[in-house]
Amino acid sequence: MRLDVVFTPQGLAPADVTGRTVFVIDILRATTAMCAALAHGAKAVIPVGSSEEAVRLAQTIGSTDLLLAGERNCVRIPGFQLGNSPLEMTDETVRGRTIIMTTTNGTKAMLATQGAGAVYAAAAANLSVAGVAARDVLERQRDMLIVCAGRDGAFSLDDAYAAGRLAVAALGGRKPRRGLNDAALAALDLVRRYGDAWFRPLAYSRAGRELIRLGFRPDVEDAARLDAYPVLPNLHDRRVTLAPAA
Repeated sequence: MRLDVVFTPQGLAPADVTGRTVFVIDILRATTAMCAALAHGAKAVIPVGSSEEAVRLAQTIGSTDLLLAGERNCVRIPGFQLGNSPLEMTDETVRGRTIIMTTTNGTKAMLATQGAGAVYAAAAANLSVAGVAARDVLERQRDMLIVCAGRDGAFSLDDAYAAGRLAVAALGGRKPRRGLNDAALAALDLVRRYGDAWFRPLAYSRAGRELIRLGFRPDVEDAARLDAYPVLPNLHDRRVTLAPAA
């Protein structure tokens, strides 16, 4: 069995992801927002690397059902209809729409998984669904990678704790002595440190503190809601849609 965690996509090589099943976590807030959007009826979320690419892609597609979503430094990009808040992904706003999304960390982490066998988005919002899928991967393939988006290319407490929670769910109560890299072991230690309450590690993190300072405390609270949006987003052909199993 092999269960690896990386705390940032920086330095990920093609060999690290090729053919593997990957779960991407940016709990504050991209993967939570993706779960919210798909749970409320969005057709798809298309992650892109920059606001300029998002605008160009929207112009190329030229469809009236497109929405631009994204943030820089936590704040909505000027001219975009949506930011990066799961609370903006309401049924009235996103149902039947395709969302082109760019964020500081999360969408870049998704794009760094090119060549993976399968890619899913995970957060507290879909932990049970993602955990079942992850456990199935370990039982069948015995190989899984969890990629944390991190923050500005560095470790982030919020994503690392979420990675630990997903690893616990994937292991299904087993306590293997082998097969986990050091980052996976550290993520499991964070779960032992903070327990089952999601809000505390999210609010203590640098990302959480910054969001709260900017008035986005409701977003942090929403991201801490276990199974708030119980869907499994699947990245395939550059689009994030509902996984068939969900």
